[in-house]
Amino acid sequence: MSKIEKNLSLLGLTATDCVTGFKGVVTSVSFDLFGCIQAVVTPPAGENGKQEDSRWYDVARLKISVTAERVMPVPDYENISVADGEKGPAEKPAM
Repeated sequence: MSKIEKNLSLLGLTATDCVTGFKGVVTSVSFDLFGCIQAVVTPPAGENGKQEDSRWYDVARLKISVTAERVMPVPDYENISVADGEKGPAEKPAM
C-alpha cells in the first residue's frame, strides 16, 4: 500500500488529536505543496443537535481508533465521473 493509499484509507475512521484530545471522523485528506499531509476531523453533533466546526490536523498528530468501524465506505475515486471533471454527486438546487 502506497503512502497516498494509506492516508486516503483514513477517510471515515474515528480519530483523536493527540495534543488537544479533539475527536471525530476523518472526512477529508489533503496533500499540500509543502509535503504536509493533513486531515479534516469532524466531531459528532452535540446533544442540542448543533455541529461544532471541523478542524484540520497533520495526520502524524492523529490517533486512529482501531476498534471503530468506518462510518461509510470510501468512494472509488478511480471510477467516479467527478474525477474526470464532470458534475459532482448531486444536482445543484434550482435558483
